[in-house]
Amino acid sequence: MNVVEQTSLRQQQIDALNDGEFDVFVVGGGINGAVSAAALAGRGLSVGLAEQADFGGFTSQESSNLVWGGFKYLQNYEIPLVFKLCRSRNKLMDAYPTVIAEIPFFATLDDSSPFPSWLAGAGSVAYWGLGLAQTRPPRFYRPRAIADAEPIVNTTGADAAIEYADGYLKDNDARFVWSFARSAIDLGAAAANYLSVTRARFDGDTWTINLRDVTTGRILEARSRVLVNAAGPFSDRFNRDLGIKTKHRIVYSKGIHLVVPQLTASDRVLAFFDDTQRLFYVIPMAHRSVIGTTDTRTDNAREPVTDDERRFLLEQVNARLNLAAPLTMSDIIAERNGVRPLVVERGDSDHEETDWTSLSRKHEIEHDRGHRIVTIFGGKLTDCLNVGEEVVEAVEDLGLTVGPESSWYGEEPASARQAFYQRAATVGLDRRPEVERARSMAEVLWRRHGTAANRIVDAIIDDESSAEPIMDETDILGAEIALYLEREMVVNIDDLLRRRTKLAMLHRPDDLARHPGINAITKTLLNTG
Repeated sequence: MNVVEQTSLRQQQIDALNDGEFDVFVVGGGINGAVSAAALAGRGLSVGLAEQADFGGFTSQESSNLVWGGFKYLQNYEIPLVFKLCRSRNKLMDAYPTVIAEIPFFATLDDSSPFPSWLAGAGSVAYWGLGLAQTRPPRFYRPRAIADAEPIVNTTGADAAIEYADGYLKDNDARFVWSFARSAIDLGAAAANYLSVTRARFDGDTWTINLRDVTTGRILEARSRVLVNAAGPFSDRFNRDLGIKTKHRIVYSKGIHLVVPQLTASDRVLAFFDDTQRLFYVIPMAHRSVIGTTDTRTDNAREPVTDDERRFLLEQVNARLNLAAPLTMSDIIAERNGVRPLVVERGDSDHEETDWTSLSRKHEIEHDRGHRIVTIFGGKLTDCLNVGEEVVEAVEDLGLTVGPESSWYGEEPASARQAFYQRAATVGLDRRPEVERARSMAEVLWRRHGTAANRIVDAIIDDESSAEPIMDETDILGAEIALYLEREMVVNIDDLLRRRTKLAMLHRPDDLARHPGINAITKTLLNTG
């Protein structure tokens, strides 16, 4: 790994963690860990957080980028879960009006559908109702109307289509995770990436956590009254190393996505049932399309994508879309490959295949009074605010005094956004972006950086050329690069290309590697040129 020179922010955070005394120490910087740290810091607790790789660098960077209530869970009659997830979706969409957009789903039902179209239509109405009618109402399409609405859909064998709405992250999931980590820091937490926990021990009153800076080898130590295990797919292993016994455990579901050239300019998510009667989607991502996801049981959290999985998804989408030419392996630009940590009770069987596919993305939070440790099992991005609030409740139940509720998530006020838009217009940022789906570059910059985007305007005032994109087919501006480095703990080029931005999802690795603009950024990050 090429390591950049330590940024002042990361160094400050590591110094704050070393010999720190905390109310709560969070292990893991995926979505569960990041929201926990922000929620706890927002209630006045002193919080430390260590992530062994990059924030959002494992499961949290491999999602479908969707914020949804789980329409498919209605198939298993999980009504309370769907209601809860829909409310969480609504809450996130209200709190992040530029980051999360409502997006229509267009689901075509054919011979692969496990239920009749009338039942799916009724389900869409029920789903809308469970979401408290906060999204556009569903619509029902007969085959002829499908062709008019979405000409790319192959209607051969189609019985009907339904359209309903959910939420969509305009930027990538890992960037959303980072926003919570940054919020935690702004609220007083000490948090750092590339900081591994080498040992944790409890003396009956206090946890002592030994840490190692992966980038330098520096050894640190911190102490905390409560420990939060937010290690995601590795939560069981972490508890086992600590000698902690729990009621629940994690099993893995592997899901992959393939990023291909844009298949349709439609702003809808196209949904289909594959030949095994599992849902898969064609999801817009800037000027690309994302095909997925699969749902395969695995015992290996780091299992790579296989050619069989690639061929399966390509075959499914080729059969269901009217493409000028079938997609082949050569069309794959990038891949997303992750394991979902699904929660089950200990003592459960290993689940037959029929049971396995019905497991939902619910979460469970346990706390051990004797060891003063909280463990987060499972969950999904949509439910993240609930996870944060429930972790606060668990910590309070372990004897810590928490402060009153405060604002620990969400975008900055609309008045600040409008003031930025007006200022951005003075340097030409009211223009439409070339790639991103937004009304203006000002909107894109706001959703990425909030009020810190004013720094980009300052840079453009000093150097007009920095308003230009760093490469073709992207809307990352030259003026943004210093901001990423200074404010976002970018340790290596992959952090920037894969997680703070989605460049690694929109461009082939070889194209990025040889592009002069990217090489210039790499040299900047490495402080070599």
